Amino acid sequence: MIGSVLTRSLRTGSSITLRRGSVSPQSLNCVSAWAHSNRGNHTLPDLDYAYDDLEPAISAEIMKLHHSKHHAAYVNGLNAAEELIGSALKAGDIKKQIEHQAAIKFNGGGHLNVSTFDIRSFGKTSNLRSWEVAKWWMVASFTGLFSKAVQQEFGGLEQLKSSVNASAMSIQGSGWAWLGYDTKLKKLVIVNTGNQDPLTPQIPILGIDMWCALLVILSTVEHAFYLQHQNRKADYLTNIWKVMNFAEAERRFKEASSS
Repeated sequence: MIGSVLTRSLRTGSSITLRRGSVSPQSLNCVSAWAHSNRGNHTLPDLDYAYDDLEPAISAEIMKLHHSKHHAAYVNGLNAAEELIGSALKAGDIKKQIEHQAAIKFNGGGHLNVSTFDIRSFGKTSNLRSWEVAKWWMVASFTGLFSKAVQQEFGGLEQLKSSVNASAMSIQGSGWAWLGYDTKLKKLVIVNTGNQDPLTPQIPILGIDMWCALLVILSTVEHAFYLQHQNRKADYLTNIWKVMNFAEAERRFKEASSS
């Protein structure tokens, strides 16, 4: 139960508040034991495709930087933050526990978001894991319940692309443009989140990392000023759909809409 509470807090970005006198010593010991046993266990997931497999949508150089440097930093940061919060839990230091929640949210959100982007959103593999595909999934693979929902709510794939891209273009700096499923409204919605904040309470179906757009811009013109190169951002958003894994989107949509 403790593990599920901490995991839900990470997913939603909510705070875990422990007031002195409101939690029994036994419960605090359980929290401490859980944190001690689970902290530092996060690892950088391998990609099931080469860094250059997403070209020209995303260059090999940018994909390598995104995965081996940025994603690795989130994993290391999350492990370090869990070590710190685990020590604070063990010591009963409520103030330190609260202080370290921001690092858990940032690095944990980054790890969750980038895992979605790197590992599941694109694919070129012969592996049989449920979220992987055996070839590129282009527009021809846009079928099934997800396709029907997009047609009903947006008017078709091209209209969806236009709406998501317009939302993504409004992001200044780092952030994410999401197509999520709202379980209360029972429909697909487009939502932006800043930095590495995870999508919540909606369930992510597709996500576009706009930090990659910044990397595309900066790799093209050294020390380029962001607002002077909006055309590169638009190019990134156009190309990213060419390698979008619609089979994974279909799987996520089925799972989300049946929950």
